[in-house]
Amino acid sequence: MEALTLTTPALLFSAISLIMLAYTNRFLAYSSVIRNLHDKYLERKEDSLIRQIKNLKLRLNLTRYMQILGITSLLFCVLTMFLIYIHQQALAIWIFGTALILLILSLGLLIREIQISSQALQHHIADIEEHLENK
Repeated sequence: MEALTLTTPALLFSAISLIMLAYTNRFLAYSSVIRNLHDKYLERKEDSLIRQIKNLKLRLNLTRYMQILGITSLLFCVLTMFLIYIHQQALAIWIFGTALILLILSLGLLIREIQISSQALQHHIADIEEHLENK
């Protein structure tokens, strides 16, 4: 097995940074939609708004866990670099492996969140199609 070098975990920095930017954008979009739905719900208490808010709450929680796992992965990459720097190669390999697993879990949650988002949009499309058919 080849030795782990400082450049190996450093390669993930740009990828993780871009992923975190995407996660943050999702989080901000959900926050905006939730605030709008909150205002609408205060005006008229409809069940459809409650369902949308519950869906967004689930997606927001998934995004939070995605962010936590992504940030922890980045932190472990930095720790790996430090361990390589102080010549703790064996521990560095294990920590880097853990960082990769955390990143995989984060991306897995992203896949799940995308599935939920797609289902929510499909419900909206179905509502519009039903309304158009009734005209």
